[in-house]
Amino acid sequence: NPTLVVSCYLSCLITQSHFSTYYEPSFSSLLSTRTSNFTIYTFVFHSFFTIYSTFNYFIPFISSIMGMHDKLLVLKVVVAVALMVSATAYAAGNFNTEFESTFGGPRVRVSGPGGQQLALTLDRGSGSGFKSKREYLFGRIDMQMKFVAGNSAGTVTTFYLSSDQSTGRHDEIDFEFLGNVSGQPYTIHTNVFSQGQGNREQQFHLWFDPSQNFHTYSIVWNPKLIMFLVDETPLRVFRNYENKGITFFPKVQPQRIFASLWNADDWATQGGRVKTDWSKAPFTAYYRNFNIDNSINGKWKTHDLNPYSRMRLRWVQKNYMIYNYCTDWKRFSQAFPPECKHAIE
Repeated sequence: NPTLVVSCYLSCLITQSHFSTYYEPSFSSLLSTRTSNFTIYTFVFHSFFTIYSTFNYFIPFISSIMGMHDKLLVLKVVVAVALMVSATAYAAGNFNTEFESTFGGPRVRVSGPGGQQLALTLDRGSGSGFKSKREYLFGRIDMQMKFVAGNSAGTVTTFYLSSDQSTGRHDEIDFEFLGNVSGQPYTIHTNVFSQGQGNREQQFHLWFDPSQNFHTYSIVWNPKLIMFLVDETPLRVFRNYENKGITFFPKVQPQRIFASLWNADDWATQGGRVKTDWSKAPFTAYYRNFNIDNSINGKWKTHDLNPYSRMRLRWVQKNYMIYNYCTDWKRFSQAFPPECKHAIE
């Protein structure tokens, strides 16, 4: 049955396109990730039945309109169109056309077909970094990253959004990854700035070694919330509580995407007690397969926690959160920032 075969193939293709945005680019490696196999298979079967029923309903109609009496020929046309759409949807961004170096010169290296991978290097001379050529006001940004391996103490790898800092009242949404000595976990440092004010830090460890494989780090930013995710697992949600009279939320200034690798051994690892081991230099971090969705009808506009992601968020915060500004009594001895009383998910 050609319709059955094509439906199976396209359902797998659509599943790969959907999940590889957040995980790995191959379907085989997708199945070995921490994604629930049940979730993947459910998506496959849902896609299959949708495609199969659509084919059976529309193919006779298409055949009559196009004068095609060969059902298999109609299927070939449909598959060709689907493949083109899928290839377009799945194509990762090009670092050469979308980004530009900010510092480090030759330490910023783009490679791969279509400029889909970028490496940043840190040595005694300098670190390195890049930024997007365009600004964005809201959207979803996904970046696959692999961090410095081995003894990464003193190094900081970043992926963040920022508006123009020369104004003194910039907005910023931070992912910073603080290196550590061999065998010790990286620290994920998150922060939010609004009108030049920050001090909204939360820090986490990870449940895997981020230097061994690529993982997807995502920022969802819409008028209602900012969500930090790793492989689709939410680490943190920072909400807009304007309706409660709290004005701390970046929502007016467009921001660029930034990334960097630099030396911060005066504070990054164990409060600066462990310094960068320059005998291990150069240090390299990798970025690939970035995706930016700020389309008018994109899912980012209404993105929020569902029951499963809320459960995952609580799991992360219970087991892997190591610092929360909303519980730092010593730092905020007079009063916590106003959103803290609302910030329990």
